[in-house]
Amino acid sequence: MIGYVTLGVSDMAKAKTFYTELLADLDAKLLLDMDRIAFIGKNMKTPMLAVCKPYNNEPNHPGNGNMVAFNPGSKELVDKFYHKAIELGAICDGEPGQRIPNQFYGAYIRDPDGNKVAFFHFG
Repeated sequence: MIGYVTLGVSDMAKAKTFYTELLADLDAKLLLDMDRIAFIGKNMKTPMLAVCKPYNNEPNHPGNGNMVAFNPGSKELVDKFYHKAIELGAICDGEPGQRIPNQFYGAYIRDPDGNKVAFFHFG
């Protein structure tokens, strides 16, 4: 149902590097780069992440309550992606852990632009 999610960024080169390296283990790559906006994903027919400089040329700022969540496939991979994001310059916004017993395991980071990102696994 979701085609793509867009995050506003201040430095396109830095954002493209951060997300292509972070999501490479999910077979994601830079699919389309149009200077102001770039699409990262597996292919153009599955959900993608877009990073962009805001259209109105105003500074980007993370939305309060907005978040992008990635499901890498297991609790172990949640941990792996969380630690990889931190290594790539993200800031911890909630270390990996079981949030709801037997239902939801998650970890949260803020990307270099302050956007909130989660890695999660149901179970």
